[in-house]
Amino acid sequence: MTSPAVGEPRPRVGRAERTTKETSVLVEVDLDGTGQVEVSTGVGFFDHMLAQLGKHGLFDLTVKTDGDLHIDSHHTIEDTALALGAAFREALGDKSGLRRFGSASCPLDESLAEVTVDLSGRPYLVHAEPEGMAPMIGPEYDTTLTRHILESFVAQAAICLHVRVPYGRNAHHIVEAQFKALARALREATERDPRAVGVPSTKGVL
Repeated sequence: MTSPAVGEPRPRVGRAERTTKETSVLVEVDLDGTGQVEVSTGVGFFDHMLAQLGKHGLFDLTVKTDGDLHIDSHHTIEDTALALGAAFREALGDKSGLRRFGSASCPLDESLAEVTVDLSGRPYLVHAEPEGMAPMIGPEYDTTLTRHILESFVAQAAICLHVRVPYGRNAHHIVEAQFKALARALREATERDPRAVGVPSTKGVL
């Protein structure tokens, strides 16, 4: 990749590869994309959620995962989320000139998700869903994994993330609303602020 000309902002792209005895993952993200998504994890519902993240965040996103789905989907989903967070962290760079904070509320029929993000450099997750959700969406997606996806993403992206679903009935809607709201909050937080100079922190670093 050629370096940007003097005065031009650097490309905000990230790439992460993660290989274990359980999975092989490649993630590429461009924060200044148009929402072009190429995702293949072998877990259909998870692919659908990652597509929401790219489309509604306007991130160009490539995810390719080969995992031990003959056991279950846990390792595949977890390792993909870890690589996704690492790619986002690389793409953010030193976070100079960014808005830093973002929030969004997204409804999906009877469900509502509220998400607030701080590109703080300090991993922290607060997550709340309605009780009594259906345990599975389709044959492969354990609904308890949504929190684990967010935990894994936050740990590697080094961000503070609050996600709350105050109400909802359908598990598919509850989870999808979270990914859409996350996408919109990240889109806002990662946007360049034309008035900002340097890193948006009194510490001088994030």
